[in-house]
Amino acid sequence: MNEALKRILEVLKLAEKLKYELRHSWLSNGRQESVAEHSWRVALMAVFLEPYLDKQVDTAKLLKMITIHDLVEAEATDIPAFDTMDNQQAQMEKQERELQAIENIRKTLGGDLGKDIQQLWLEFEDKSSYEAKVANALDKLEAQLQHNEAAIDTWLEVEYKMSFMLGRHTDFDQALISFRRLVEQEAESKLTKAGVSLTDVNHLL
Repeated sequence: MNEALKRILEVLKLAEKLKYELRHSWLSNGRQESVAEHSWRVALMAVFLEPYLDKQVDTAKLLKMITIHDLVEAEATDIPAFDTMDNQQAQMEKQERELQAIENIRKTLGGDLGKDIQQLWLEFEDKSSYEAKVANALDKLEAQLQHNEAAIDTWLEVEYKMSFMLGRHTDFDQALISFRRLVEQEAESKLTKAGVSLTDVNHLL
């Protein structure tokens, strides 16, 4: 057991990097957000929204997926969605780096634990279960929620239209659809107050 615990300790030390690996998201106080902070609030969203989901979920599995999903970024770094959105080559490179990172984590942990963690990560990526779809939707919703809370001058123009592209991630569950609409309404209000034409944004979609 001591050897297994040493392996776990090694991965936990790797995870510390997520406390200072920064995302392209800013907090309401003007500080840039870390990956760890994002993952924490995605997990909190899961706890709060779980009772309202259309189907019963394996809550432990859902929280495990959310907790380990961004662990690969300790090695592969965080890459903003807009950097890969219309770039197939960038998407492939990101996927390759993250696949290698989760494989390294599997090897470090070893045994059944390593295999289980890798499988949960792959299930999230493939959205092959209801829990994985929920985890993916919450991941995207939290990112937009954080953008809504940041100063509008931290937004890139591409993020104007991305504020209204969440339906593809949420439209399998009524509770997530309703929550997404609330988040979109906040984004719409923020853009309007900043003098951004929503008509122009709609043309970008």
